[in-house]
Amino acid sequence: MDSLKAGELAEVVLLRPEGSSLELNSSSVMDPEVLEDERTSKRQTRYGAAILKDPSDPYYALLKEFSDVVSDDPPSVLPPDRGVRHEIDLVPGTKYCTTRQWPLPKEQVDVIDAFFAAKHAAGMVRESKSPHSSPTFCVRKPNGKWRMVHAFNKLNAATIPASTPIPRKDVLQNNMAGCTVFSALDMVDGYYQLLMRESDIPLTAVSTPSGMLWEWLVMPQGLSNAPATFNRLVTQLFRPMRQFVQTYFDDIFVHSRASEGKTAVEAHLGHLREVLLCMRENRLYANINKCIFGAEEIPFLGCFLGKDGVRADPEKVCAIAQWPVPVSQKDLRKWLGLANYLHKYKGCRVVMDL
Repeated sequence: MDSLKAGELAEVVLLRPEGSSLELNSSSVMDPEVLEDERTSKRQTRYGAAILKDPSDPYYALLKEFSDVVSDDPPSVLPPDRGVRHEIDLVPGTKYCTTRQWPLPKEQVDVIDAFFAAKHAAGMVRESKSPHSSPTFCVRKPNGKWRMVHAFNKLNAATIPASTPIPRKDVLQNNMAGCTVFSALDMVDGYYQLLMRESDIPLTAVSTPSGMLWEWLVMPQGLSNAPATFNRLVTQLFRPMRQFVQTYFDDIFVHSRASEGKTAVEAHLGHLREVLLCMRENRLYANINKCIFGAEEIPFLGCFLGKDGVRADPEKVCAIAQWPVPVSQKDLRKWLGLANYLHKYKGCRVVMDL
């Protein structure tokens, strides 16, 4: 491996006898306790949309009460000023950040025009005369829909980076240790819930293939310091609840245990109410189809976290188990990078000596 890392070896080829069933995985990764089990069905039934179909569910009344906050059709409006605005500080001497818009297929042009028409109606963008301009294009999402992308490359290169600390996954996990009930809320259009600093609005100007130039009144996706600004907002809003709330950008994790004479469910309902009240007061919204409430286990930043601890994501385990035999140095590095995901989990072991 040292020779491989040093570049002394161009590639490593693994040979096996013809007809051999040898795989690049041990039998342990396919064990039932590692892959999906009965916990999956329990977790799936805890999605908000499913809870609203069962009036007997202990979380039903709470979700009905806050249907304006957690819904499948949240409002698209200009957000209030919450004391945190996105700021773009340029490197001294920067002039104009301009990149010419390139042609796109008609399907993308129509999608882009419809997108900006909706954002203009919501008051999130306005027509611009800015000397700055960044192009717009689309990429296909896994669900088949289009994702809007702005190529802010030149603007980001000229932006002074923010030093806001990013939450550490291990710290968040430790803060949730010992809890038995969990909820995970996914905020909708989180970046669009932050206003731009007034003087920086012209810097956000974006062009479209149909010849329009728009500038953003809210923080668009793609700006280099946008994650830091959004994290600063959610940290500020939910800091008073940090004993039972952990935030990671647009993900909110609520965790509870039995205490002070209350059951875990009773405590969790109270904690959720505080979170939802804060979101209502600040006009933040969550997608009920992606939110999980009152579960014993939730997806958590690439793994699963629950009352029994942390376990590997079964989909990632399957991907490692089914990975084809590497035939080049590049392929081997890909597989090693993926397999390294499991090294922190109990029971991981060396598959074979290289």
